[in-house]
Parts: sequence; structure tokens; C-alpha cells
Amino acid sequence: MKKVIATLIAALFATAAFATTPAPAAAPVASASAPAVAVVKADAKQAKEVAKADAKETKAVVKADAKEAVAVAGATADVAGAKADAKVSKAKAHRKASKAKAKAHADAAKVEAKEAAPAQ
Repeated sequence: MKKVIATLIAALFATAAFATTPAPAAAPVASASAPAVAVVKADAKQAKEVAKADAKETKAVVKADAKEAVAVAGATADVAGAKADAKVSKAKAHRKASKAKAKAHADAAKVEAKEAAPAQ
């Protein structure tokens, strides 16, 4: 019975995480020249990568929470150890998401700088 309850709790956390995952922002349609189109595409790519990083982070956090909930509900594992593992997992997910977001911003900045530079 405890396993059934733990599974239901884990499923609840998982569905809550996927229900709140933000959709990627729609890029505005540009009818300007080719450089403007490249910048719009770079912005869309950046938004997509940021949304993807957020989704991965949310998924990892939910997974860590579910793992902790199962350990608490089952009472077979050391609760303190499970909480420490969850904390490490959350920190790792946050660090990975931050790196992915920074990379996406840097890529977008490169494209904008390249388009801003005069062509020779």
C-alpha cells in the first residue's frame, strides 16, 4: 500500500511539473532584409534553448522531489540521505540550466554582433 501511495505522489509531482512548463515564445515575423531575418532566427533559437533548459531543470527537480517523497513514504531509506541527494540533484540541475541559458545568450549575441558588423 505504501508503494502505491508513493507512486501516486510521484505521478502527481511529475504531472504538475509538465503542466507548468512554459511554451517557447513565438518569434515575430520580420519582412525586412536578410540580416534582420538572421537576427530573428537567432532570437527564436535562443528562446527555444532557454525554454528547453528550463524544462530540463524542472524535470530534474521534480524527479529529485519524487525520489525524496518515495524515500520518505517508504521509510526504508535514510531520510536525511535522501534529502541530501535531492539537494545535490537540484543544484546540479540548476547549474546545468544556467550554463545552457548562458550559452544560448552568447550564441544570440554572436549572431547579432556578426549582423551589426559592416560587410566588406
